[in-house]
Amino acid sequence: MTTPTTVDPDLVEMMSAVFVAYRDQKEPDADTATWDPILWSHLTDLGLTRLTGPEESGGSGAGWLEAAELIRAAAANGVRIPLAEHDLLAGWLLDTAGLPADDARRTVCLLDHTGTAHRVPWAAQSDKIVTLWRDTHTYVVADIETNMLTITPEANIAGEPRDTVTIDSAHSGTPIADAVVDQLLLRGALIRAVQTSAALDRILDLSITHTTERTQFGRPLAKFQAIQNLVADIAAEAALTRAATEAALNEAVRTDWSAPNLDVLVAVARSCAGHAASTVVRNAHQVHGAIGTTREHRLHEFTQPALAWRSEFGSLHHWDDMLTTASITAGRQNLWCLVTAESSGCQ
Repeated sequence: MTTPTTVDPDLVEMMSAVFVAYRDQKEPDADTATWDPILWSHLTDLGLTRLTGPEESGGSGAGWLEAAELIRAAAANGVRIPLAEHDLLAGWLLDTAGLPADDARRTVCLLDHTGTAHRVPWAAQSDKIVTLWRDTHTYVVADIETNMLTITPEANIAGEPRDTVTIDSAHSGTPIADAVVDQLLLRGALIRAVQTSAALDRILDLSITHTTERTQFGRPLAKFQAIQNLVADIAAEAALTRAATEAALNEAVRTDWSAPNLDVLVAVARSCAGHAASTVVRNAHQVHGAIGTTREHRLHEFTQPALAWRSEFGSLHHWDDMLTTASITAGRQNLWCLVTAESSGCQ
């Protein structure tokens, strides 16, 4: 299977320009993010809200590589809008289940045995929620209008809506395979890795800019060895996260999400991103000093999401535990094969 590994630079530039222009004319974010209808309408006109949707159903027919660039651009510019939840999760699930999709704004949730889903992204601000639940021996999916559900608004530490959703009445659903649910959760996990990677890269840029422009004792902060060490650690952790995330993303695209080791690759990306966030956020705030704690400075727009995203679609402990289990199961003889995804010579 041959898959393109790059995205049209003009498309990437256009995506970034949209979010840069939006941020330039927008007031600083409130404590809780809102689903901006003006921005959403503009993105819809550009064909970006259903970027990966089939063209015959109103989508743009693009792939995950283009979608990853889009959510990177949003995260890197501090624009909080559920493009990934609407397109890569809810839209994809409707397409997979053979259900029709319209122009309604959507997110997705997986109900537990009590009919409740916690920390659902953007639920209260959605028009419809693509809802999953276990019905006897199989999972079923239904596209349910938000006003037919009980929703308790909440938020994560970055001020992004993470609501509690409860289903109050019986609904019929379309059966789907367990593998679809597994892939949905894996998709969500990779999305958060991509977003975190973009945030860490932006934190690095802000730190470099601050330390080269800010002077102390007659010379730039970047001339002090202690500051150099802090920024170098930020750069190293951001680069590691980016490499691990791109490895998982490229394998997912190359194999159309069918690679047998994809869950391990996603686990590596999420583990790297989660641990990196701790170091990067701590060092960046040390580098920026008091100015980095103010609402006026943009640093918090990236440090808070980086910390929040590491616990969504699986906690850091969950992904570390998965890697530990995979390594122990592989054993000494097959550990290298697990790391390199090679089957030659493996037992």
